[in-house]
Formats: sequence, structure tokens, C-alpha cells
Amino acid sequence: MTITTPGFPSPPPFHHSTTHPPPYKHPPIITLQNPAKPHDNSIKSLKNSGFLSAIGNAIEDQEYRKARAEVIRKGTGLEGYTIEGLSIGGHETCVIVPELKCAFDIGRCPARAVAMNFLFITHAHLDHIGGLPMYVATRGLYSLSPPTVFVPPAIKEDVENLIELHRKMGMVELNLDLVALDVGETYELRNDLVVRPFKTHHVIPSQGYVIYSVRKKLKKQYTHLKGREIEKKKKSGVEITDIILSPEVAFTGDTTSDFLLDPRSSDALRAKVLITEATFLDDKCDIEHAREHGHMHIDEIMEHAKWIRNKAILLTHFSSRYHIEEIREAVTKLKSKVSAKVVPLTEGFRSMYSS
Repeated sequence: MTITTPGFPSPPPFHHSTTHPPPYKHPPIITLQNPAKPHDNSIKSLKNSGFLSAIGNAIEDQEYRKARAEVIRKGTGLEGYTIEGLSIGGHETCVIVPELKCAFDIGRCPARAVAMNFLFITHAHLDHIGGLPMYVATRGLYSLSPPTVFVPPAIKEDVENLIELHRKMGMVELNLDLVALDVGETYELRNDLVVRPFKTHHVIPSQGYVIYSVRKKLKKQYTHLKGREIEKKKKSGVEITDIILSPEVAFTGDTTSDFLLDPRSSDALRAKVLITEATFLDDKCDIEHAREHGHMHIDEIMEHAKWIRNKAILLTHFSSRYHIEEIREAVTKLKSKVSAKVVPLTEGFRSMYSS
């Protein structure tokens, strides 16, 4: 069986895991048409008619729709994925992709991350890994299956010790499948989904992740055959298909702009969606400052924009010194340099006009 993806060597055998998210059903909506204003002497008859009950139901439904709209507002729709989360430089980062049942980094373990079955840790800074024990414990509290947590091999032993320490202190079970996945290795999340780490450049050991969709394609030498002939070869044990990997979502975590120039990052830079950082946006913290601290300045993304072939970019990890208006202004400048749709993740940031 052949795996085809440009710029990568053939991967090792897959590990296996499967998950299926439950479907969501919206409750029925009650619509009132031209309601009359009740008079004081007709309250009793209105109660008997169920009119006030209908108003109560409509108000409850309106409140529900408001709450639901707020949840939807926090998610960003990009290339078929609803991406949500919180990412404030130095405070916390956790980005969630519900369609893939995965979270990238865990920050302080936001409630929305608990339902994700797969967690990808990029590095060991507390604003990216601090919520890990709570994430594992909360899934156990709700009787969810133990999560699969991916970490750079350099920190696996320390993470094991961290979890064991919390088991001892809290006298609780903390169950998880901890996977040390190295750059270039491949892990099968589902039969149609795999993940590979790629190298990033931070001040401590770090790596990003690319999630690929998997599909089978008939090999060229068999495309002229008819259905029965193809089936006959398949039954005889001949491998008649290639496996095609298509990069869907890439997440860098904290990194300098060096990853943009690394040929091994090619799949991350052609994924449908690239989730990457832009910690600094102005001249008060220049490129040299960004590089010294293992981060990117948005000017560097603009400088190297020619290498970016993604359809959409979600920018994260802005410094907390910025307001929403400053973030949007900087992102507008980047939009003129890339063909991709560019969206900033601004949840948790304040407007300069707010009190």
C-alpha cells in the first residue's frame, strides 16, 4: 500500500484509534404572529387560551437563540471546519476543531476542550500545557473515554511524572493514552484521518502538527480495467490502490518565522487551514525582539507570504498588550499580501473603547 504526499518520505505503520461525534439537534422554534395586547378584564381568558404560556415559551426560545448565537459567534468557520478557542500570548492557548474531535494545546483547560478526544501538545510552557491534569481529570469525572494526548518525545517522561504527581496528591485515577510522536512519524486517528508532527522553532523543544484526510485512489496501471477485472485482482491479493494524504489543518504553536522557510514545513503551508502565531504586531516590539523570545512578528509573515499556499489562515497568540482594533488593523495589512482568507482569533481581547 503506497502513501502519496509531496515532500515527505514514506511513513511508518499507523497506530489506530476511532471516534465519532454525536449529531446536534436544534429544539423546535415557536413563532407568534400578530399577538393582541391583553386588557385587564381579559387576563383570565388569555390564561385559559394558553396565550401567556405561548409568550413564555417564545421568550425562552428567544433567550435560547441568543445564547446559541453567542456560542456560534465564538467559532470561526474556515474551509468546512468550525475552529474556536482562546489564545493570548503568555496567558493561555487552546484551539479546538470539533469536527476532528481534537484540541491543540490545552491552556487552562477551557470547558469546550473537555469533549475533544485528541489533544496535541506543542511544547511545555505553562500557557500551553498547564491545563493538562484538569483536562484528563474532567474527562474521567464525566465518564468519558481516556483521551489520547500527543507530546514531543523530549517531554514525555516529564509529562508522565506530572500526571503521576497529581495522581498521588489527589489520590485519583488519571487515565490517558500518552503518545510521544516525533517529527515525520505518522499516527492514524481514524481510518480516514492521520496526523504528523513537523519541526517548529521555539526557545524550548517544540513541534507543530498537520492533520491529513486519507483517501484511496486506483493506481494508474489499473485505470483501464473494468469493474470485474479490478475486483478479481483485489480478491487475488494485488494492491490496486494508492493512499493519498491531503493536509487539512496545520497548527504551529509558538515558533519563529524559520518554519516558513523550512522545506519540511511544505505540508503545513499548503494545508486548507493554517493556525499559526503572530505574537507581535507593531514597532514597539520589533522582529529582533520576537525572534529572541521564539515568536513571530506579523511583518515576517508578510515578508515570507509567497511561501504560504493555504486557503485560510487563523492567527493566534497575540500579545495581551494589543486591543481588538489594533489586531484587526494589523491583520488587514497582511490580507493584502496573501491570497488566503486571514482571520484573527480575538476571543479574550478587549476593545480600546470598552471600560
